[in-house]
Amino acid sequence: MQTTRRRTTGWVIVETLRRYGIDTVFGIPGTHNLEFYRPLEELGIRPVTSRHEQGAGYAADGWSLQTGKPGVVITTSGPGLLNALSAAGTAYCESRPMILLSPGPARGEEFADVGTLHETKDQLGAASAIVEWGRRVQTAEEAVEAVHDAFELFATTRPRPVYIELPLDLLEEETGIAAEALAAREFAPAPLPDASAIAEAAALLASAEDPVILAGGGSRGATGELRAIAERLGAPVVTTGNGKGVLDERHPLSLGSNLRLPAARGRARDADVLLVVGSKLGAAELWVDRLEARGAVIRVDLLESQLDKNQPATVGLAGDARAVLAAIAAELGEGEPLDGAPGAAETRAAARDECAELSPENTALAEAIAAALPQNAIVATDSSQIAYWGLLNVLRASQPNSTPYMTTYATLGYGLPAALGARIASPGRPSFVVTGDGALMFSMNEFITVVEQGEDVTVIVVDNGGYAEIKQNEADAGIAPVGVDLLQPDWVAVADAFGGTGRRTGSPGELRTAVEAAAREGGLQLIHIDQATFDLAEEAAA
Repeated sequence: MQTTRRRTTGWVIVETLRRYGIDTVFGIPGTHNLEFYRPLEELGIRPVTSRHEQGAGYAADGWSLQTGKPGVVITTSGPGLLNALSAAGTAYCESRPMILLSPGPARGEEFADVGTLHETKDQLGAASAIVEWGRRVQTAEEAVEAVHDAFELFATTRPRPVYIELPLDLLEEETGIAAEALAAREFAPAPLPDASAIAEAAALLASAEDPVILAGGGSRGATGELRAIAERLGAPVVTTGNGKGVLDERHPLSLGSNLRLPAARGRARDADVLLVVGSKLGAAELWVDRLEARGAVIRVDLLESQLDKNQPATVGLAGDARAVLAAIAAELGEGEPLDGAPGAAETRAAARDECAELSPENTALAEAIAAALPQNAIVATDSSQIAYWGLLNVLRASQPNSTPYMTTYATLGYGLPAALGARIASPGRPSFVVTGDGALMFSMNEFITVVEQGEDVTVIVVDNGGYAEIKQNEADAGIAPVGVDLLQPDWVAVADAFGGTGRRTGSPGELRTAVEAAAREGGLQLIHIDQATFDLAEEAAA
């Protein structure tokens, strides 16, 4: 059946998105949002139908991390939108671009409380409390302008999610808005800081005896410039979770994404000059309340309001990280590049030892997983022990956005849909998920989405019998285990039932074989690791 062409407000909204390069959207068709779906085929946009709107949001985030474009989530009104708000909260906390589109009550029916389908007291208010801004538009022109405003936000300031609500009657209303009004716009970049501030920062760095660079998520578009400064100064680079891979983690100046560990964090704290790029230095990244840097601090951020947040700056530089770092590099001038720094390798080794001391089982298992994975893999994770107490510390990423994760929001159920979205955006790279059994239960419904979309995603599930860390937290607080020992499904059978392939592994050798087979066969693959069995095998081998 051929789609009837009706140029509704829904159509022009989607066409405007297409003009900005959006070729994939995530969501679930519903009774009220059909006009968002009508133009997709004609406009060449791929719809990815998740099995829960939260999964749609996380898949959109994984896609966005690979493309640099905002993930677009289409929900129906009421429960569909509310289901997606955890993903919006993630995008907000991690400073990632996202557009949520949803129908709302028809014009004049706001707060009517008459029992209409999906009626929600104030869905605009609910969404607006989570996102950077929410807007209920009243005309097709306002709707299109809202899309342009969203892209201006993403291009010029801190990227965060936005919500656009279309009254149902407006969504379905035909419009004669001119085609040229839908064209993508160019936005002026953020201005550079004052030249004297750039010169002051460069002078501090040039005179430093022990400079260190701390790179956050805001540095991901400035990999070349950051590396140039690091090598020019011989400055080691430690990253936050969101900055992981900004400097190839096999580079001798890389301290990895180990900011949470005392050895690497202490190196940053004790530097005589610390260059902080694109990070608010939040407690979730540091695992302490404040860094308390002892030397001079240079901070680079898009927003003026971030320059003294959690750590006062000696020199604050508000602007795009790539442009600001390029200006600093030019001010530093030519010099013999230094590809090593005294103590960098030792600091990284000390951080690894600290991780192993704090969580020996997870660190050993994480090293076995990292050794088995293809070097160019995208590895999405959840807020699982195997991730933050192991894999994210030992896995060496060669480029940013290789480990989709949510350091601050720390949700469960993120990894699988994010890996799918990343795979759709980057089909040339193997896509993996490394997650705990408790986290995977939040999103296992998306197994069928992977199969339906015909994508290759391998899930490595580390089974420790439930919420092991919370069980330990309870014990530390003098509470007998309650609600944490969870019944497990037969994970291999579950993968098979969804149309994938499941495998059991109990040793590093079996894990390597399983990963190789999964990469070779493609489709949905699941590798189950019983952590207790794996630990016993490791002890026997030792």
